[in-house]
Amino acid sequence: MWLRNLSASVQTALSDTPVVLVIGARQSGKSTLVGMLQAAGLIDRSITCDDLGVLAAAAADPQGFVAGLTGRVAIDEIQRAPELLLPIKLAVDRDRRPGRFLLTGSANILTLPRVADTLAGRMEIITLRPLSQGELLGRRESFLERAFGSADPDWASTPVDRTTVLERVLAGGFPEIQGRPPERRAAWYASYLTTLLTRDVRDFAGIDAVADLSRLLTALAARTANLVNIADLGRELGLPATTLRRHLAVLEAAFLVQLLPAWSVNISKRLVRSPKVLLADSGLAAHLLGISALQPGAAHAGALFEAFVVTEIQKQCGWSALRPALAHFRTHAGEEVDLVIESGADLVGVEVKMSASLSDHDLRGLRLLESAAGPRFRRGIVFYLGDTVIPFGARLHAVPLPELWAGKTPVQASASRQEVQT
Repeated sequence: MWLRNLSASVQTALSDTPVVLVIGARQSGKSTLVGMLQAAGLIDRSITCDDLGVLAAAAADPQGFVAGLTGRVAIDEIQRAPELLLPIKLAVDRDRRPGRFLLTGSANILTLPRVADTLAGRMEIITLRPLSQGELLGRRESFLERAFGSADPDWASTPVDRTTVLERVLAGGFPEIQGRPPERRAAWYASYLTTLLTRDVRDFAGIDAVADLSRLLTALAARTANLVNIADLGRELGLPATTLRRHLAVLEAAFLVQLLPAWSVNISKRLVRSPKVLLADSGLAAHLLGISALQPGAAHAGALFEAFVVTEIQKQCGWSALRPALAHFRTHAGEEVDLVIESGADLVGVEVKMSASLSDHDLRGLRLLESAAGPRFRRGIVFYLGDTVIPFGARLHAVPLPELWAGKTPVQASASRQEVQT
């Protein structure tokens, strides 16, 4: 088992909040995290709604079911039994002790009717994503703290094993596929998607459109790290816009797809307001596109590389005290910054280049963002596959990609994680 960097956040939430909800894609490690918390004595018992007996009992008498739960209880896959949420609310209203319920869900239950109101003010929500590169290496990354710090981050020039880095992109972060050869990864992904689209989506969304959802997911994989154009997607898939938007919302709720909003500020240049689409995991996107080897310049390679970096930063946002918001920046003239990270009044721009060398032209988007943001602009970073930190100005640097997952090694890591080759 890998030590999860979010575990401290979950423990803190359990110490002062009656209900804690951990949501994320299936197989991202939620059940394992619950097991670790139970072993540490923070949970007294756990049950799963994947158990048909549990599901039947919950459906027959939701209030009686919850009344019979004593101590600190974890309920796994709560989206399969949403009728339990109102009785849980009543239970915590009578007894506000923190840590009474730890819920997990493989679908965003906040999209279900009335759920957001049911537990408002009683529940903290934490998103667990697939393993980060730091977690695979047994360390807690500190990129965000360094990027937003007032001092010079002192980025390190680091030899980059490009083959290993590109393999990391293809492997993604789902725990079950780590260490598997490509053909075994493909078999796992195929089974994973079949289960999700034929059972989970039908159960929580109430729709049975496996073929359409599968085609849409593949089409979105081909557009990962690119702008969403509903009209183009509709023409390609032969689906009306209303159906397409509904299916896209379902894939978002299942944590397979996410939208990165556009960043804007009141400047004279016209900006593109459309969001970018990202698949939740670069390995999943590569599987859907049939890519088993990644070469710079190949179709989709640059987009997969960008999506990998963006989702790695998104994972770090989950445990960072900065709690930043993420967006992208693009003008109608095509000038862009792959990622804008905002924390309070400050922002950091991140560009991603799948190359070992750069020119000043590669900083064009960051310079525009710096001008647009003014004093809010903390710094701009270009992650690339070169070995050397290159300054392009006082607040602009090209940085070797491994600096993204640099950080301190937790003391517990050697005893609690599976060894992974660096």
